[in-house]
Amino acid sequence: MLNRRDLLTGAGPLAAAGWLGLSALVAEAQEKEMGEAAPYVLPPLPYAYEALEPVIDAQTMKLHHDLHHAGYVKGLNAALDKLAEARKSGDYAAVKALSREVAFHGSGHLLHCVFWTNMTPAKTEPQGMLKRMLERDFGSLDAFKAQFGNAAKQVEASGWGILGYEPLSKRLLVLEAEKHQNLSVWGVRPLLVLDVWEHAYYLKYNNRRPEYVDAFWNVVNWDDVAARLDAAMK
Repeated sequence: MLNRRDLLTGAGPLAAAGWLGLSALVAEAQEKEMGEAAPYVLPPLPYAYEALEPVIDAQTMKLHHDLHHAGYVKGLNAALDKLAEARKSGDYAAVKALSREVAFHGSGHLLHCVFWTNMTPAKTEPQGMLKRMLERDFGSLDAFKAQFGNAAKQVEASGWGILGYEPLSKRLLVLEAEKHQNLSVWGVRPLLVLDVWEHAYYLKYNNRRPEYVDAFWNVVNWDDVAARLDAAMK
């Protein structure tokens, strides 16, 4: 019986030709199914604006989602459109600035998509693999919360606190993204994120970021964090 290696090394030239032809047909069908890349869209909130009160007030949620997050989506699509125009014209003079726009708006959009689903008005607790990995990599759940909370509180100016899965060593890491386009460990999958840009908390907490960070634990959707970990590990 011929295996794929035999086919590609000449042991079965006719069968190889058939296999390659079939592969080409499959690839063509996949390309047709793929179609053109769709523009990025603003996802709806998974709950009402007021659902997370008193931790996050309705006005902040509305402004944060409908204006700030929507702005990232608009900026990302605009930058991609301009890059498409540059490819058509062959004029790449603005590619550095546009690449930065993609990184800035794209990172903002991605992290906000995680942020909204990372929260819930329902009470949840870490369980299963997530709980075991938090205990393994940080010593205990309380130690993780202390490290994550202090990282978020100490982000310089604007940014995020992030719990991520690092696939190379298969471990969890806490990171600070002081500018969200400059996240420093490539390949890390964000599992739990906390937005500490001032627009995320200033209406209710003013300059009391630590109070906002501490309150965040009351609305963490650990089920969503666990689902993200499971997907990242596959």
